[in-house]
Parts: sequence; C-alpha cells; structure tokens
Amino acid sequence: MKERGILSASDLQKPLNKVVYGFMVLCIAFMCFTMLYPIAMTMFNGLKSNQEVNTFPPRFFPSVWHWENFSKAWNYIELPMFLKNTMLIFVGSLLVTILVLGLAAFSISRIRAPYSRAVYFFILMTLFIPASSYMIPNFVNLKDLGLLNSYWAFWLPAGANAFYFLLMKNFFDGIHPEIFEAARIDGASEVTSYLRIAVPLSIPIFATLSIFIFSSAWNDWFWPSLVMHTEDKYTLATAVYKYVINARSLDSSVKFALLFMVMIPPIFVFLVFQKFIMRSVSLSAVKG
Repeated sequence: MKERGILSASDLQKPLNKVVYGFMVLCIAFMCFTMLYPIAMTMFNGLKSNQEVNTFPPRFFPSVWHWENFSKAWNYIELPMFLKNTMLIFVGSLLVTILVLGLAAFSISRIRAPYSRAVYFFILMTLFIPASSYMIPNFVNLKDLGLLNSYWAFWLPAGANAFYFLLMKNFFDGIHPEIFEAARIDGASEVTSYLRIAVPLSIPIFATLSIFIFSSAWNDWFWPSLVMHTEDKYTLATAVYKYVINARSLDSSVKFALLFMVMIPPIFVFLVFQKFIMRSVSLSAVKG
C-alpha cells in the first residue's frame, strides 16, 4: 500500500499547487547539484593530467582518463596507518560517549539524583562557551596528565561533550518510564536497566552520535596536529593537511585523486547509519 503524502493526486491538479510543487522540486534539484558538483569535480580532476587540471578555461570531463593517478595517490602517503589512527579515535570516542555521557544523561533523566536539575542547567550553560576559549586549558590539562601524543587526548575530552549529553538526555526523556519501573520490580539495578534496556532502545540516537563523532574525527586536523607529535599518530586529516595540501612538488591531479579518496568514506558511513536515525523508539517499547 502506497503511503499518502501531504498532497494527494487531486491536490496536484490545482494550478497553484503545481507551481509550488515545481518550485520545491527545483530547489531540491539545485541543492543536489551544489552538493554533488564539488565531489564530481574532484573526481574528474583526479582523472586528468596535471597540465589539463591547470588549463584555462577548465574542462569538466578529462580528455584522457588517467586512472594511474589513484595508485600514485595511494602510495604517496601511508593511508592505511592514518586511517587506522582515525578509526581508533572514532571508536574510542564513541565508546566513551556511550559509557560516560550515556550514564550521566541516564542518571539525570531517570534516576532523579539530588540537584539533578542544577547539574543539567550547569552542563547546558557550557554550550554557550566558545570552543576556542577552552582549547588551551584542555591542552595544559592533557600535558600535566602526560596524555599528549596518545589517543586519550581525544577519548578523555569525548566524555565531557555537553552537546552529546544534551542529545542523549532528551532522547532518554522520551522513553516510556513504565519499562524501567518494570525492570526495577524484577530486581534490575540502574546500571542493568541502562545496559540492557536503555542502550538497545537508543540505537537511533547512538547512530546519530556516530555520524557526528565520525565527522569530527575525520575532518578535524587542528587539534590532532596540536596534541599528536609523531607521524605514526597523525590522523588522516592532519596527514592530508601536512603532506598533501601544503605539498609543492605533488601534481595537482594526484592531489585531487587523493582528496577524492578521502571524501568517499564519510558518505558511506552516513548511508550506513542514516537508516537508524529516523527509527522511532516506539517500535521497540510499549505504548503508554
């Protein structure tokens, strides 16, 4: 059975609705073009020769397809090592977020600890502090703890992200309280309720957080270059900035090929996790 949209078939027959619908389609098409054009241009520039990339006026499609540029880009830097570092930061930050911020959000939302409202508003107020103002204090704290040039320089701050805390707290507020009351009657502790009830029901919010955390770990180059001091600990974004963007002897076509290879994984990550984002918690919970 086909789901009915906002406008039915008879509604689309009206002239005004046709104009509005056509304008909406044009807006969506323009948005798709503006998002896909940079990706397509990067890919095609990576398949051109270096002379053709720098010619004017530029051409969209290459005259000769140079597939060897991708093999040169793969061998130019140690992409597997930098990719491994990035994935370790992503996985560790996600686990810390679920365990630390998840338990904190669950405590504020469900346990009703003393002064929980004051703690919640205190955490909420930290969202108004610019990130650049506490970057140096974070660096000094990590230096005093001896955590520079280690993955804990990313995992430890992940347990104090107020934005992720707010997302999970608001999501836990929407879970039916009868589920946790039934678990308490059966003798489940609060930690057990979180791990065996809240976590399985929170797949949509965890999928959303996975996209945010992965995007941050994949795109951030400044903080990794600040806390990581050896090449074997660099993230992919830091390596691209240091060895690709600033490279003077590297052909422009090879640069575009490498940048296109770096652009592809975030797209697949979003396609994998986006189906969980809109999943409602009511599919797994009882209705009140």
